[in-house]
Amino acid sequence: MSLINKEVSDFSAQVFHNETFTTVTKNDLKGKWSVFFFYPADFTFVCPTELEDLQDKYDEFKKIGCELYAVSCDSHFVHKAWHDHSEKIAKLTYPMIADPTHVIADDFEVYIPSDGMAERGTFIINPECKIVGYEVNAGGVGRNAEELFRKVQACQFVHEHGDQVCPARWKPGAQTLKPGIDLVGKL
Repeated sequence: MSLINKEVSDFSAQVFHNETFTTVTKNDLKGKWSVFFFYPADFTFVCPTELEDLQDKYDEFKKIGCELYAVSCDSHFVHKAWHDHSEKIAKLTYPMIADPTHVIADDFEVYIPSDGMAERGTFIINPECKIVGYEVNAGGVGRNAEELFRKVQACQFVHEHGDQVCPARWKPGAQTLKPGIDLVGKL
């Protein structure tokens, strides 16, 4: 079953962010764009390359009004330990959500019970706290922040201009399509 338009369930989670522990809840997502970036575990191999790639685009995500949240089933203490011992993770300035009870991973349907970890899943959440885009990759396949950024921009455009859709490789300023108009006579 698809998760598109599924509303994020209420949650409260510990976060490691800017050298401190805080809490994030569903209320923090309301009225803004968010990306939940699930990764299997701290102290692993592919994950730091992805998280560093996201950090390199973080300012651009913030400019378009989108907050990034890295999420794993590790505790906030493990997030801090990884931050303190990894050059790549020490660079992160976006929040790292701890989900040791896998409540959030379960809600997004990415929890792997046999491993106690989450799949490599990326979820774009609109200001109404609904999932409007997502993908789940095999554990050994890293994701690309540039493509995620493009997808967030496309989701924002479609959200604002409901009568238009974005074709493949669309970027802001490029031509869009109007269903029913652009398709008439082309079938």
